[in-house]
Amino acid sequence: MSKPDPKVIVALDFANPMHALALADRLDPRSCALKVGKEMFVVAGPEPVRWMIARGFNVFLDLKFHDIPNTVAQACSAATRLGVWMLNVHAAGGRAMLAAAREAVNQTAAEQGAKPPLLIAVTVLTSLADADLKEQGLTDSAALQAVKLARMTAVCGLDGVVCSAAEALAMRAALGPAFKLVTPGIRPAGLARDDQARIITPEAAIANGVDYLVIGRPITQAANPVAALAAINSSIRSTV
Repeated sequence: MSKPDPKVIVALDFANPMHALALADRLDPRSCALKVGKEMFVVAGPEPVRWMIARGFNVFLDLKFHDIPNTVAQACSAATRLGVWMLNVHAAGGRAMLAAAREAVNQTAAEQGAKPPLLIAVTVLTSLADADLKEQGLTDSAALQAVKLARMTAVCGLDGVVCSAAEALAMRAALGPAFKLVTPGIRPAGLARDDQARIITPEAAIANGVDYLVIGRPITQAANPVAALAAINSSIRSTV
């Protein structure tokens, strides 16, 4: 039996790992994957990740590695040994760093006799708008910069990118159907933007060709998180 491949990744952005695990305990691995980011990983380390994997969840380790190639390679090897389903690096780290990450993940997985986790790269953070890039000395729009970084990521053999769903159509045209698109900044219609500058609804994201939707507060801060997740899954099933 093949492992479920849910489209929604619930972002467990909690400072208290017990709150995150209490929510995860209410969720079904067939309905969602889980994302562990910097805050919880710094507080609790790898143990919550191991707990989630043991309970059958696909876990996206969202630590956005960005350093010299050797350091990133070692970090990616450690994440692979942890057994995560997906991990990420920053595309802005450059070709040598991306290639080192790819090699490290493949080699470590082969040593363990396991399938390599998905290795994706962050292009342009969804909290950044064109004016923010200009302030950093970049002349391209956020959308164009994201596609440029995604092309470099694909050349280096990575599996996909984190991007805004608004850029997904351009990504698909540039990089083809097999390249994975993972999208934060997802907000069901009618909910607040919070700190995201470029947002889109789950249905529109799937229609634009996104593979996985990273959704945090609309689920984790809902009065009934299980019902909120079910409603989102229902909405995107009608789009596929």
